[in-house]
Amino acid sequence: MKEYQSADIRNFAIVGHASSGKTMLSESMLACAGVINRLGIITNGTTVSDYHEGEPERQISIHASLLHLEWQGKKFNIIDTPGYLDFISEGLGALRVGDFALVVIHANHGVEVGTDKVWNYATQYGLPKMIVINAVNKENASFDRVLEQARKRFGDRVFPMTLPVNPGPGFNQVLDVLRSEIVTYQTDGAGKYQEAPATGAWEEKVKQLHQELIEHIAESDDTLLEKFFEQGGLSEEEMRSGIHAAVQKQAFIPLFCTAAESNIGVARLMDFIAKYGSSPVDRQKVKAVDVNGTEVDVSLTDPDPVLYVFKTISEAQFGELSYFRLYSGSIKVGMDLYNSSRSNTERIGQIYILNGRTRTAAGSLHAGDLGAVVKLKDTHTGNTLCHHKRNVSLPKVNYPKPNIHAALKLKSKGEEDKIAQGLAMLHEEDPTFLYHVDSELHQTVISGQGELHLQVISERLRRRYKVEFDLVAPRIPYRETIKIKADSKYRHKKQTGGAGQFAEVWMRIEPKPRNTDVEFTETLAGQNVDRVFVPSVEKGVKSACAEGVVAGYRVVDVKIDFYDGKMHPVDSKDIAFQIAGKQAFKEAFLKAKPTLLEPIYTIEVQVPEECMGNVMGDLSSRRGKILGMDSADGFQILKAQVPQMELYHYSTILRSLTGGRGIHTEDFSHYEEMPREMEQKVVAESKKPVEEQE
Repeated sequence: MKEYQSADIRNFAIVGHASSGKTMLSESMLACAGVINRLGIITNGTTVSDYHEGEPERQISIHASLLHLEWQGKKFNIIDTPGYLDFISEGLGALRVGDFALVVIHANHGVEVGTDKVWNYATQYGLPKMIVINAVNKENASFDRVLEQARKRFGDRVFPMTLPVNPGPGFNQVLDVLRSEIVTYQTDGAGKYQEAPATGAWEEKVKQLHQELIEHIAESDDTLLEKFFEQGGLSEEEMRSGIHAAVQKQAFIPLFCTAAESNIGVARLMDFIAKYGSSPVDRQKVKAVDVNGTEVDVSLTDPDPVLYVFKTISEAQFGELSYFRLYSGSIKVGMDLYNSSRSNTERIGQIYILNGRTRTAAGSLHAGDLGAVVKLKDTHTGNTLCHHKRNVSLPKVNYPKPNIHAALKLKSKGEEDKIAQGLAMLHEEDPTFLYHVDSELHQTVISGQGELHLQVISERLRRRYKVEFDLVAPRIPYRETIKIKADSKYRHKKQTGGAGQFAEVWMRIEPKPRNTDVEFTETLAGQNVDRVFVPSVEKGVKSACAEGVVAGYRVVDVKIDFYDGKMHPVDSKDIAFQIAGKQAFKEAFLKAKPTLLEPIYTIEVQVPEECMGNVMGDLSSRRGKILGMDSADGFQILKAQVPQMELYHYSTILRSLTGGRGIHTEDFSHYEEMPREMEQKVVAESKKPVEEQE
């Protein structure tokens, strides 16, 4: 296998909103480089990237795919990522290890919420961006409109390096600004082209753009800026020598036009990436933390290997596969590395470089490169592997919180262990998928980034672990409390053939402020009750609080005072006072105007301006309270508080209301009293058997 110097490697993630053409763009790149003989088709499931289970059937990308090719002597490591925000973990992992982001925008749809999201994530990682306006060959495609939109959203630094000469159906010509040429592409998908000097109006256009480009590049470097003013401009050589640095500083953001399905415009994009794109050398050092928690640098030139695992996946054909980026040193087959995240040692088995499902064995890889290893014992997404002499951990990706939840209802008993094993494995593969076993509500609840995310996770769980289950609405963790003071006197007396049971408990209860939980006190006076029975009464009370009194939900915000009672010298014992305490509490609770509390969540909704009316109307129907509104980056941001019971599948409804452009986050805020009619429904529901509720 050919070895590449770090400066000759181009690691980049292709990111963007769903259906913008990312997979076909990567497919066209492979075709240009001769890796494949002809373009695959998404609807036929024949693309190199979309080979994972579920992708051909759904005709969407679900996993990030690692691809590689050579172009002009440079190795491209391409990570094709899903566009659906349900699978944002894949894009975040790819951006974490990329040296720049190639952001794809559809020429019909323009900048969408997914575009905005990945742009912001790339900015957080400090990555330079390039933009591709794709599908310029579509009916009603508007390159100029989308260019203007991109400039409005991402700044005037967005600069077109190529422009469509004949946009719309039949598109096959682009104006190359850097070379002042009209490039005419073949329409057979081969990506080949012919060049001719720009003439007429296009010549005037390219001269104007050339001047703008020179100004952008001059502004990126003080030395070039001086020359610009001294000479009244920059020479072609000076301009070209400054492009790379200007892209790194994002003094200008290169933008290209393509029709990836026809492989038009892609070759010139690849030329630019090969000549001016970021390499690992541009990110010479990355921050890590050593065993003492001290921040240290990991440099490309360090001899000891340090690698970051950005994706793990279990594939039927190949087993466990860990995708990684090597930040320093070299690795080779048979080497032992230390997993600083999990404190174990891993033996590096076969190393691969990938083109989708096609794996090419590599005996070794060097700093800056991407690859994959198989069958590591206990290494997962986000782990760092390093030389045992240099114990460091690279920073992990900060993933967004889930915003949709469902409970698993098993169709047959005895499969709990298989489910637990499967859920743990799926979480290790995809950190944005979370699950927990709710001991209070007796449910296993799974959480994800959207309805599609949960569907895909469920399919994997059924397929791999051969378990059958339904997804049902999670039970809501309501709380029970009281509104007024009350008291009770309860006598427990049981006489059987042998020793009897006797206990009498006198109890007062009163409401406490919200979020103060339950407080148990005793104010016994005299000798009516031996103090040894106080813990027994408290145990009975706490049992009643855990079980609930009205509807089976935990009791909160109540003060309980055990102030008197009676005992029997022979028949009084621990169990008798537990029972009496429990029943006394229940009697007092039912006298104290019991009420149910419901959990309230604070949600933040990001939607396009034109959708605000629909979204606010929907929130009102969900008993939502609007806390405030703001605007950012062309979107309206709405903050509201909504009861949890009204948020089931809210992300799906929101996407429907906003044409897929609305997203939200949710965080628990507090508990508050339920409306009476809602409370009655919940209490009535609680009387039904568990099976009937589900």
